[in-house]
Amino acid sequence: MQVDAAFVLFCVWLASAAGKMVQSRGHKLETYKQSRLRRDARMDGGGGHKTGSPIYKRSPDMTKSLMTKSEQLLRIDDHDFTMRPAFGGPPIPVGVDVQVESLDTISEVDMDFTMTLYLRHYWKDERLSFPSTNNQSMTFDSRLVKKIWVPDMFFVHSKRSFIHDTTTDNVMLRVYPDGNVLYSLRVTVTAMCNMDLSRFPLDTQTCSLEIESYAYTDDDLMLYWKKGNESLNTDDRISLSQFLIQKFHTTTKLAFYSSTGWYNRLYIHFTLRRHIFFFLLQTYFPATLMVMLSWVSFWIDRRAVPARVPLGITTVLTMSTIITGVNASMPRVSYIKAVDIYLWVSFVFVFLSVIEYAAVNYLSTVQERKERKLRERLPCTCGIGNPDEMMIDPQITGYGSTDVNITGNYGLPENGGRQERILAQVALNDPQITGQVKASRGYVNIWIDTHAIDKYSRVVFPGAYILFNIIYWSIYL
Repeated sequence: MQVDAAFVLFCVWLASAAGKMVQSRGHKLETYKQSRLRRDARMDGGGGHKTGSPIYKRSPDMTKSLMTKSEQLLRIDDHDFTMRPAFGGPPIPVGVDVQVESLDTISEVDMDFTMTLYLRHYWKDERLSFPSTNNQSMTFDSRLVKKIWVPDMFFVHSKRSFIHDTTTDNVMLRVYPDGNVLYSLRVTVTAMCNMDLSRFPLDTQTCSLEIESYAYTDDDLMLYWKKGNESLNTDDRISLSQFLIQKFHTTTKLAFYSSTGWYNRLYIHFTLRRHIFFFLLQTYFPATLMVMLSWVSFWIDRRAVPARVPLGITTVLTMSTIITGVNASMPRVSYIKAVDIYLWVSFVFVFLSVIEYAAVNYLSTVQERKERKLRERLPCTCGIGNPDEMMIDPQITGYGSTDVNITGNYGLPENGGRQERILAQVALNDPQITGQVKASRGYVNIWIDTHAIDKYSRVVFPGAYILFNIIYWSIYL
């Protein structure tokens, strides 16, 4: 019995000791809370913190309590957001501004351009107003956009467009307590650009990106640039390999559709000037060199057929290759471009150099044939001791003695022009042959010096081509 009594007393002592320990811990915890509250009160009233510290300056916004859902705070379920704000009243103004991130490609073949931009809309929807203690906005992503009304903008004359979705949809919605809304999205769009290539590659192109509401006419929605021409901003790093971006500017117009009415349309215009240096290296210089190469044949002997013919054919084929290469990268337009004029004129000069040699060769052949006929008609001079005696009397031949000093070279091919004159003079000594030659209609052709065509070509061809270049570059530059 004594053992049981001692055990009971021991248990009672343990219970009382545990109660004292719990009471002591509770007292300490309460003391810590009280001291924390006193310290916060001193810091709020006594200036115990830095004046500009954002930690204590910013007070919590009770409207953004974790216990309140965004849909409940904005009262989305209480309104019909399939209707525009202030339906039935005046048109709702929607301001727009654009940040151009990049100009990706400009295609002459497809007549389009590709642009990546940040498109931002500003409007006021009082249905989204909410109470706030410090007038702070609320920011949402694309999930809330599907539940409220947003402007139904689209790009006129666009071929392809999409909203970036990496890593999530690049869409932002920011709502202010008074109902003002900022809706921003990142878009890449490929749109048409009607280019005039009549001055290509010395051209300047102006392309436009057009933004318009698809469903709402100007009676329901009024589109405008929020800050005028300053609503369009561009990245300073934007550059194109083939174009120089001269300027961006904005305009606003009304577009009319016969079935639906008038719509506000916003325009983004940008002017591009093409770099010419690439085309100088790839097109103009090679074409000019081919034309100059064709002039080399004028200094080659007309009897060197294997030298002059391949040279002319090679330059003609090379010009054809240059023209084909340029046209392969261009659209099949129905008008003449500036580069076409230059290349085809150069091709004509190369072609005429081939025709020039054909004319020289033909006249030489005709001349040799007539020489052969005259030689057959001439009496044999084998017994003449000095053929020069036939040509001494100017009254008989009509030529002085200085013109016939080389008659002894008759039959040698060194100087075709002098040989032709000698043959004609010898033929004139025989009255019978003279009458036959004078009766011939081809008498004058004997006096043509085929070398003169090459001599004139050496001056006429370069002079005409230089004149063409002066006129061409003065017009298109």
